Amino acid sequence: MLFLAASTYSYAQYDKYYYFSRGREHLINSRYAYAISDFSILVQADSSLYEGYFFRGIAKYNLNDYIGALQDFNRALHVNPAFTQAYHYRAITFSQLSRFDEAMKDYESAIDLRPDNVGIYFSRGITYLMSQKFEKSIGDFNVFLRHEPNSSDAFVNRGTAYLMSKDTARALEDYNRAIYFRSFDANPYIRRARIYAMRNENQKALKDLDQAIRLDSTSSFVFFSRALVKHALEDINGALKDLGKVLELDPDNALSYYNRALIRSQIGDYNNALEDYGHVVDINPDNVLAYFNRAAVEIELNDYYAAQRDYTRAIELYPDFATAYMNRSIVRNQIGQHEDARKDYDIAQQKIALFRKDASDSVFSLFADTSRTFNKLLALDAEFTKRTFSNKLENRRIGFMIQPLFKFCEDAPKSTLALDKQYFFPPIDDFLKNENLQNTALSTQSVEINDTVTGKMDMTSEVLILSDDDRIRALGYFIKGMSQAQIKQFSSAVNYFTRAITLDPTNIFYYLNRSAVQSEMIDFISNIENSIPKLSLEDNVVSSKNTINQHVYDYREAFDDLAKIESLNPDFAYLHYNRGNLLCLSNKMPEAIESYSKAIERYPYFAEAYFNRGLVSIYLRDTEKGCIDISKSGEMGIDEAYSIIKKYCLDEEEEE
Repeated sequence: MLFLAASTYSYAQYDKYYYFSRGREHLINSRYAYAISDFSILVQADSSLYEGYFFRGIAKYNLNDYIGALQDFNRALHVNPAFTQAYHYRAITFSQLSRFDEAMKDYESAIDLRPDNVGIYFSRGITYLMSQKFEKSIGDFNVFLRHEPNSSDAFVNRGTAYLMSKDTARALEDYNRAIYFRSFDANPYIRRARIYAMRNENQKALKDLDQAIRLDSTSSFVFFSRALVKHALEDINGALKDLGKVLELDPDNALSYYNRALIRSQIGDYNNALEDYGHVVDINPDNVLAYFNRAAVEIELNDYYAAQRDYTRAIELYPDFATAYMNRSIVRNQIGQHEDARKDYDIAQQKIALFRKDASDSVFSLFADTSRTFNKLLALDAEFTKRTFSNKLENRRIGFMIQPLFKFCEDAPKSTLALDKQYFFPPIDDFLKNENLQNTALSTQSVEINDTVTGKMDMTSEVLILSDDDRIRALGYFIKGMSQAQIKQFSSAVNYFTRAITLDPTNIFYYLNRSAVQSEMIDFISNIENSIPKLSLEDNVVSSKNTINQHVYDYREAFDDLAKIESLNPDFAYLHYNRGNLLCLSNKMPEAIESYSKAIERYPYFAEAYFNRGLVSIYLRDTEKGCIDISKSGEMGIDEAYSIIKKYCLDEEEEE
């Protein structure tokens, strides 16, 4: 094999045109790995052939190796700084990595070199759309359409920019034009159906989705969309049939099981509804609403004990769910557990009163409103059709895979690192010297504590709160907050941490715990909303591969607490680690890497920071750096590292 390789290399020196032509042919026929091989021989033979680097970059891009593509576009531009196409495609690649500022600089360079190349405006219009700069996106598509007035793709994308700008009239007009110019494409019909559905013009929406299915009968997404429209038109059998078709095409689609269970329960098909809810909880055992709604079906079947179990499970998952307490109270009355029923009723009333006191607390008021029902069909989301991801990370899953936030917990496991590698930060040692914090540790693990531990913590806090010394009283509130956080009473925990901060505003650890619990509170609600994916037709606005769209939650208050810590002590490594997590959850991946790096600078043996930085790097297609970080975290004791290496790093090497 070495001889053949050497011979091939020698041949490449004499026949560069052969490898260039064959590489182009492989690109045209989507044989990207073969194209990379030919262009690699070409640039080895002559490193001044900038087009060889460029076309190899195109091949890598199509294999989702965005970092590798960037490197090749960089090489092409190093050899030929006036190569317009390299700027153009490097800008597109930066966009895929959400590095929008760098993308815009490259677009400007490309336009300066070739202002007559209207394709650059089309690509920049998509980048503006991805970065939610809708007016600028519309402007670029206007320029493109002046030169290419029959482009269906341009009308679709401009229509989506109008739709995201709440201008549904112009969006509809553009989707109509897209259909006029390319009536054989299902995509604009789906998008136009979205607008019709928003306007409650469901017959028109149905007609468009019927046509989309005629054009593409393999898309589970379109069948699901049509099921929602049919349900709105009270065509129950049609909706059930379409959801069944979705599940034929995609047997693990929890969203369809959930919606079918709701419909079946509405028409009295209770046994089949129970079966569908069973599929939902098998796929996602932490789905609160599945247990809550299944309990309602069990009540209809007079199975009160099963309903009690499901309401109990919903409460275990979300202890602030006032409506679940209220319903369990009713069930317990039915089976003669009158004392427990009264307790549930009282708890529900307390929670309702607490949340009504702060009407701005929209996160929890939703679950305290006993007049609210939770039996509406869930609508659509961008990741509907993505059930498997091969060896590529996907944005939504990163939030579940990263090591969690650090906070102070009672009975948390201590670090197993050797003493000489422990994090040296004197304020932590001073804080934990307090006799009331003997069993407290800084940990990522959300440790469940029993009633004995909770009672002991509560007694300690009650004694401390009676002190005349503000700092001692603050510690009492902090301990009470820890106790509440560890039994998932998030809103109560935040209130106690706030009291501690009011009395002792310079203690960075109080801010740390409040920030972490605020984040956990949001994450819990987001899990309720996303455990069964919600889809929306306006998502996936760009047809390019691996464009991730997700609902980004507002961690502003959690960030504010970390900013306060930084103002008091910027050298605290766990501040930067926790901020990295919040940035990751906020879909700001490059900034997350920067924060994890700051944490590692301050604590070189920070295993969790290496692990999380590695995951984010892999997600951003910087697999080599990511796998190095993951490996390092494994050496430091993160057990999950090796499953990540097996799934993402070894496969990557084999592909190469």
